[in-house]
Amino acid sequence: GLPRTIKLSTQEVTEAMSESLAVIVSMVKSVLEETPPELASDIIDRGMIITGGGALLRNIDRLLTKETGVPCYVADNPLASVALGAGQALRIREALERARSYD
Repeated sequence: GLPRTIKLSTQEVTEAMSESLAVIVSMVKSVLEETPPELASDIIDRGMIITGGGALLRNIDRLLTKETGVPCYVADNPLASVALGAGQALRIREALERARSYD
């Protein structure tokens, strides 16, 4: 049919997303549990920065803080920070490969 506008309440959106949010929380908890203790202590002290499209979900930082007990913050520009981080990782990888070639 023809496009139409539907108004959804915050509660309806929350209910529709609850299963996906539960998966995100579960995955974050799983990664934290498998993190080496020396790194985990830094994460607990400094918190986590949330990036990517999921960071745009309203109050995702509050949810993750509540569920994990670890302070969570949304990056200033969550979408761009993913690309910037990937570029930085690539530069580091290339530098490591160059350093290994001198051995």
